[in-house]
Amino acid sequence: MSPSTHRYLSLGAGVQSSATVLLAARGEIPTFTAAVFADTGWEPAAVYDHLDRIERIAAEAGIPIVRVSAGHIRADAIDPKHRFASMPLFTLGPNGERGMARRQCTSEYKIKPIKAEVRRRLGYPHPRRVPAGVVADIAIGISVDEIGRARDADVGYMRNVFPLLDLGWRRSDCVAYLERHGLPGTPKSSCLGCPFHDDGFWAALKADSPAEWADAVAFDAAIRHGSARANADGHPLRGQFFLHRQRVPLDQVVLRPRPAAADVDVPGCGPWTCPHPGDTTTDSTTGPAPVREVA
Repeated sequence: MSPSTHRYLSLGAGVQSSATVLLAARGEIPTFTAAVFADTGWEPAAVYDHLDRIERIAAEAGIPIVRVSAGHIRADAIDPKHRFASMPLFTLGPNGERGMARRQCTSEYKIKPIKAEVRRRLGYPHPRRVPAGVVADIAIGISVDEIGRARDADVGYMRNVFPLLDLGWRRSDCVAYLERHGLPGTPKSSCLGCPFHDDGFWAALKADSPAEWADAVAFDAAIRHGSARANADGHPLRGQFFLHRQRVPLDQVVLRPRPAAADVDVPGCGPWTCPHPGDTTTDSTTGPAPVREVA
């Protein structure tokens, strides 16, 4: 099979995908037609600052970074006129039931807009059918320590490829490479109000970014009784939503960040590499709990 003439990078702007675009910009792996960043509209400011830096580096190497979007996830979630793409919010039922809402946000705000952009660039935007044999290679920044997340594409017009696996690189190799080439401190890509943040993230946000912390606290309060659309339609949540697993208002959470020596480096959320399980969650007091919607 001849190589695809369409080669795109799914750019999450975290460590692995940033290392991948830098490798291509420096000619150490084959280049990309474009790098596609799916913008939820609610990444931390540090991520957008980093994206601007790698955008300049990529542009000098002739690799355009394309920002696509399905909307602003925070604004959409509290808009009574907008359909709510469910987030994995922690739920507390009327009788104390503990669970999580379904996770649709990654699919709606990251995967779908990237697929739409690839189809458009192939010349077959939805609803046109992509003919058999028209295929784009999609590079995904999965490293050896995350090899279990490497999967084939679920559509015929995309073929997933994994440059970091080909190199045998781990996440630590990506961090060292970015540091050697002037990109230390690459942030993790994820929504500001993602329920999967650990206490280290929340504590740092509260201490270092008070405006962003206040934004997350306000959102946590806004979603307490379900989505604005459901409430407007007369279907309030039977229970409550929370951003934090303690299931109390975010500004009342007792944050317990891990000591630096015991810190576990949790990856960010990429379109095809969200590190969090889709069917279970671990709660510090109840153990594994089913992901279910209490509504």
